Amino acid sequence: MFAIVRVGNKQFKVAPKDVITVDNMAGNVGDTVELPDVLLVQGEKSVSVGKPLVKGAKVTAKIIAHKKGEKIEIRRFKSKVRYRRARGFRAQLTNLEIVGITQA
Repeated sequence: MFAIVRVGNKQFKVAPKDVITVDNMAGNVGDTVELPDVLLVQGEKSVSVGKPLVKGAKVTAKIIAHKKGEKIEIRRFKSKVRYRRARGFRAQLTNLEIVGITQA
């Protein structure tokens, strides 16, 4: 059994016991989170495709960790005018472990 879930503006193919990394979510480590935006669910014998969402389907996940992503360096430079700027950015991320998938 697997599902395609929309979290934020990204889509993930998930199955039970999978670990995914998403943008920062509210909650503490160990909390259970429901992901209601399910676009597709494949069960044992059937496939449910949403228009755009599958009614009654949801994915439950557990928050494993909050962490920072890799550093992105932004550099700006203009020649002949001595203009140089450097800045960094690290995205806040959350690791989720998929606990279960329920289908309507």
